Amino acid sequence: MSDMTMLRIGIAVAGLILLAAIFYFGRPRKPGQGKRLQRESTSRQEPTLGEQMEADARAESLAQSELDLSSRAAETPPAAELGKRVSEEFDKIVTLYLAARAGQKLHGPDIVVAAEKAGLVYGHMGVFHRLVENRPERGPVFSVANIMKPGSFDMTQIQTLETPAIAFFLTLPAPIPALDAWETMLPTAHRMAELLDGVVLDEQRNALGRQRIAHIRDELRAYDRQREAPPLTKATRW
Repeated sequence: MSDMTMLRIGIAVAGLILLAAIFYFGRPRKPGQGKRLQRESTSRQEPTLGEQMEADARAESLAQSELDLSSRAAETPPAAELGKRVSEEFDKIVTLYLAARAGQKLHGPDIVVAAEKAGLVYGHMGVFHRLVENRPERGPVFSVANIMKPGSFDMTQIQTLETPAIAFFLTLPAPIPALDAWETMLPTAHRMAELLDGVVLDEQRNALGRQRIAHIRDELRAYDRQREAPPLTKATRW
């Protein structure tokens, strides 16, 4: 039997006891009974029916809130697992780079601040991830890693970390449609580039231009259509 069921049974029992008490004390009193009750009322004040019902309602609301919190906590992966893919299988990766300008480096503390401002979370494999809002258990929409080996951001040494670039990678299939994931990753890369005074490059490490962006969108649109289409079956020969 669930805790909520037990709570409701307890409330019902308390209500019956309260009604019995009201019935008992509402009967005509014997001589002298009223004086005794009056003396007792000076030392202890029983709750009214309204107060009891209000207290029961608060108790039920509190129990429901605790159940909701427990449910959300059970669905949320631990910090070390945030951004872990549900399946290790994938069939396509789309990559962007955010590089420092010539003669400069990206610094660890600045990367952390920019990632947080761009809505990323630090998690699985020691890299940053964009997660599906309110559904972190679905895995990453895309992730951001260091291009320097081993690819992670060691928070114990983040103050001294320097790197020429960081990589944004979208591993497909993602928890949302591929085109939607791209439309989430691209502005995030541009936002972080603005915050870090860097430049966004394509997978060939060339400047990311409008033509390349349009081409990637077409590729991902076709990818989504292909996954939505039912598999082709061979015609049956008679």
